[in-house]
Amino acid sequence: MILYPAIDLKDGACVRLLKGEMDKATVFNDDPAAQALEFQNAGCEWLHLVDLNGAFAGTPVNAAPVQAILRACTIPVQLGGGIRDMATIENWLEKGLARVILGTVAVENPELVRQAARAFPDQVAVGLDARDGMVATRGWAKETDIEVTALARKFEDAGVAAIIYTDINRDGAMQGPNVAATAALANAVSIPVIASGGVSSMADLQALKDCGAPLNGAISGRALYDGAIDLGEAMDLLAE
Repeated sequence: MILYPAIDLKDGACVRLLKGEMDKATVFNDDPAAQALEFQNAGCEWLHLVDLNGAFAGTPVNAAPVQAILRACTIPVQLGGGIRDMATIENWLEKGLARVILGTVAVENPELVRQAARAFPDQVAVGLDARDGMVATRGWAKETDIEVTALARKFEDAGVAAIIYTDINRDGAMQGPNVAATAALANAVSIPVIASGGVSSMADLQALKDCGAPLNGAISGRALYDGAIDLGEAMDLLAE
């Protein structure tokens, strides 16, 4: 399993939200590129970025800090938030992103996801964010009646690189991930699944590793900044 350290971008700074609420943001670093380099220098294999403003606006907002991170780092970077058309996908991949994450558009225009995944093999991931098993879109502000696994199965034959599954109620709350739901999704589809939301301790990482599902990795943010998870120990655990 891969540990994906999260850099969530709001108004140009590196923040963490509580359960997706934009007015409940804690700033951890006002220099996202420096934070990204810190993760790279610690031995991280990937970086996970989210343009929070972009997720609400429907178009990239924090492009400047993302590009600064891409200039500073050599490890692969994936980005979600406000990526909802082919032109934006192409633009970000041309700028050096290893992978774009499509969330809202996976619900509103799944055929675009399929087209993008075919056009850019291994460079398109789907972000499935859910409350109580139902997908939420547009920066988690819009509820749907679409069940996570049912949506994931739409992309089985499209060549999607990964599914990033986030339990919104766990995100930033330091209460542990929804291991059962994550494992159920990973066992239900052939697409690699990355766990996100609430990963806040070494015990959480161990639980994900031992869940009985072939998880690709886990995303963690607040716990790394707070020191609740030691980055080196976490990478060693997941690499075993």
